[in-house]
Amino acid sequence: MRKLLAVLYTGLALGANPAAAEDLSALLTGDMAKLTLVESGADPVALPEAPLLSMTDEEASLAAYRGQWVVLNFWATWCGPCRAEMPALDRLQAAMPEIAVVPVATGRNPPEAIARFWEEAGIVHLVTLRDPKSGLARQIGVAGLPVTLILNPEGQEVGRLIGDAAWDAPEAQALLKALMAGG
Repeated sequence: MRKLLAVLYTGLALGANPAAAEDLSALLTGDMAKLTLVESGADPVALPEAPLLSMTDEEASLAAYRGQWVVLNFWATWCGPCRAEMPALDRLQAAMPEIAVVPVATGRNPPEAIARFWEEAGIVHLVTLRDPKSGLARQIGVAGLPVTLILNPEGQEVGRLIGDAAWDAPEAQALLKALMAGG
């Protein structure tokens, strides 16, 4: 049943968006060319509620970010491309404080390993959440890492990028600003 839900969710969420793609096509360059926009005519799909943990094992929820645009990044300490991408996400958060850049460490990622990586990589602007049993990642069809979702203020997915990206690049910031302005 979970696999069916993940397939259905992914199918609904990842349809091509002809209108938005046309409006944003000039911004879909560099790594942002990998971004898939959610179909504008489809009913919006909010992320399912799933229990997440803070670095101190306190319960956390993505509902805390409602009302904000969110760049939600699924990653792991053992994932090379994830580790390479994280400093760019940190710089994006510093450059665009009006959005929330939220990394979610998926699977087995001990807080000590995350803290060690944060220190080694000089990550100072991000607060990570943990999905230790990959419950949320499975529900939304994350099959490999990294995967980054862009969520609107209602908590609905408007875009998904599979693989790593230079999130601090001018084209990424321009694309995010265009999405925030209504595409």
